[in-house]
Amino acid sequence: MVYEATATAPVNIACIKYWGKRDTKLILPTNSSLSVTLDQDHLRSTTTSRADASFEDGDRLWLNGKEESIKEGGRLWTCIKELRGWRKAEEDKNAELPKLAALNLRIASYNNFPTAAGLASSASGLAALVASLAGLYELPQSPSELSRIARQGSGSACRSLFGGFVAWREGKEADGSDSLAEEVASREHWPEMQALICVVSDAKKGTSSTAGMQHTVETSPLLQERLRVVPKRMDDISAAIKARDFDAFARLTMADSNQFHAVCLDTAPPIFYLNDVSRAIIGLVEELNRAHLAKTGHLLAAYTFDAGPNAVIYAPEANMPTIVAAVNRFFPQAEAFPDPFKVGTAAALPEGFSEGVIRIGGWEKGAVKSLIHTRVGDGPRRLGPEESLLGPDGIPKTLA
Repeated sequence: MVYEATATAPVNIACIKYWGKRDTKLILPTNSSLSVTLDQDHLRSTTTSRADASFEDGDRLWLNGKEESIKEGGRLWTCIKELRGWRKAEEDKNAELPKLAALNLRIASYNNFPTAAGLASSASGLAALVASLAGLYELPQSPSELSRIARQGSGSACRSLFGGFVAWREGKEADGSDSLAEEVASREHWPEMQALICVVSDAKKGTSSTAGMQHTVETSPLLQERLRVVPKRMDDISAAIKARDFDAFARLTMADSNQFHAVCLDTAPPIFYLNDVSRAIIGLVEELNRAHLAKTGHLLAAYTFDAGPNAVIYAPEANMPTIVAAVNRFFPQAEAFPDPFKVGTAAALPEGFSEGVIRIGGWEKGAVKSLIHTRVGDGPRRLGPEESLLGPDGIPKTLA
């Protein structure tokens, strides 16, 4: 009998940002956050977990083909320990269950996008780990209950256990029991929502999110003002999503992104996640919105940036041809645009658009390395045994 489970989990990109912890061990946030889950057909982590009596030398884990240390007391170790404990509790209640909790694990995980470049790789990776182990152990806990474990591996991972639009509630309890994720609206509620990711850099960040947010908590006076306004933003953006009000959604998303990066600049020493290309993309979206608003009375798009230089541009499906054409014109990519939705790159810019906000002649080819066009997506998926990442010996197939 092979005891194994393979699962995928999506990337999520926050509209209301998580930045700062009130408890660094349990990863309890200083504020609630809200994100959009992106389509796993374009961005995902895949994880296979296997338990076997023949496995010796403890648990082992490989990420993108490289073995990672599972340090006692570390985040990976904590997630595995908590889920194994839940399995042991089920075995204690039912003597007929296989004693999987006592067996060592072999775990392999792969991302199909750059790691540590501001694309939330840790969120999808830890969510895939939790989903895979929950499947292996056949745990009865709900996604919200599982999110409390994923949160301890990577804060935003708790949001990747759901599809659609997801809130991570900060909670008030010291033990973190009420700090969990829940769905605000499914992807089916607003399927027209799409996203264009402009990959400005796929290099590892100079300041990790973990280190950066703690420096902010310790040194930024502006953070206290942010914590005062976020609760209302959470209510307002939830209402905008439920009403499918893109204008309200866009204004809140852009305002929160700008405030998040202002807080980073207010940190000592200051943290610079955006670069010149990032700021130029902001200028492009602002000008597109100005021209489109003057003509139609509505905004065209919303930008947001996590802890990295890569832009995520949210927009209704009908607006994406214009956005893709504008980005392609002023930021020609080093790699050909795959165009999964067949929108092309030749749509007209809005009437009244002023090129004066863009550097004359545009940016050199490759300033934006590539574009990823995706949409709102679903939560973790369980895959069949034929999709296993592990070979018969428990070693990743790519290393065999």
